[in-house]
Formats: sequence, structure tokens, C-alpha cells
Amino acid sequence: MFQREDITGLVTPIQNVPLPMIDPPEAHDGIWGGEAIIKGFQKRNQYKRRVPHFWVPVLRRSVVHSRVLNEYMAVTVTDRTLAQIHDHHGFDHYLLKTPACDLRSMLAIKLKRKILEELATGCPRLASEPTKQQDYLKEFACYLEQYTPEEIEWYGLTYNEALAKIRTQTEDKDAELPQKILFRQKLIEQLREAGIREAQDGESGDVEELKGIKDSTSSSWLSKLSFKPKNW
Repeated sequence: MFQREDITGLVTPIQNVPLPMIDPPEAHDGIWGGEAIIKGFQKRNQYKRRVPHFWVPVLRRSVVHSRVLNEYMAVTVTDRTLAQIHDHHGFDHYLLKTPACDLRSMLAIKLKRKILEELATGCPRLASEPTKQQDYLKEFACYLEQYTPEEIEWYGLTYNEALAKIRTQTEDKDAELPQKILFRQKLIEQLREAGIREAQDGESGDVEELKGIKDSTSSSWLSKLSFKPKNW
């Protein structure tokens, strides 16, 4: 990229390349406040060539408090994490205001999901303190407007967890009979009912025919047995 000055017209290159940041597995076990390991080069002597170097954030163990969850948690944090918690006036506000791409931690994202679920259900953990419960619901109600209940249900799931959730949902749907099978069963029942009616109608017709045959045979037989007077 280049930049051109309006007055002089001088064109100068701009180096606006994003830093190559590495998220180790340990970063998802703590809350690093968006920090990560930076890979680069360092020139330690002006007469020697540069050498590869990794910049690692300083980690410390600290205790954070979630008012919505009503819990104290010991997690691995950085100085930037503590500074952001203070700037947002609380651990809950920090998690709810910061997007997932800036948290860069599965632990922080899952805690954010638990907080959203707790707020969506009305903070049942604070049922013993109704005044505090109502105050927290009013204070954090603005964050629930950004998400739907379905989005909260899926928020913070990894790829494998989302696949497992979809698999369980599809298995529950497969347990129900498809519509084509239900329609086929109804059609078979209707055909059976129609066949029974036809059979009943056929049986009644056969009985009437048999009666007619019997009457005709009896009349013909009697006609044969009828004696006519002979002329002597």
C-alpha cells in the first residue's frame, strides 16, 4: 500500500501488515485479553543478521468474579485482561461487550455463553436475592437484545460440538415417521375400508340372488309337480 501527500505529491509506502499471532492450546485454558504469541525477527546487534524470536505475553494467576453467575473463578490472565476488566467496570461487562474474535479464548467464549443463558432464563441463581436479581436483569438487559434464543443456544460451540448437536437433533427427527409413510398408512386404511364396504355390498347382493334362485327353483319344481285334471 502507498500513501500520497496532498501538498507535495510525495508517494510513500505504508507497511500495514497484520502481526502473525499464534494461539497455543494453553491460550484457550485462560483469558489472555486478546494477546497471543507473536512470531517475528529481532536484530540484537547492528553488525549481525536478524534472528527469529517469539514474544510471549506475561501470564499470571488471578481470581475474577462474575456477578451474574455468582461465582469466583481462578484463571490465567494477563495485565491487558485485568486492564480491560477494569475499563469495562466488571468481568461480566468485559465478556459481554467484547466480540468473540477479540476474546481469542474458548474459556472466555463459553463463560460468555453461560452468562447469556443465565440472563435469558432470568438469573435463577439469584432467586434467593430478588432485589439483586432484578437489578442485574435491568443492568444487563441491553446485551440480550443482540442475540436470539437460538443464537445463544449455539453460541460458543466448537466445530465438533456443533456437529454433535446437529447429529442429536437429526436423530430425534428421524425417530418420527416421515410423512410419506403416514400417508401410505392412511391410504391403505382407506382402501381396506372401501374393500370391506364392497365386500359387504357384494355379500348382500349374493344373498338376494340366492333368494331369487331359490324362489325360481321352488316355483319351477312346484309347477312340475302340479297335477292337471285328465280327460277321461
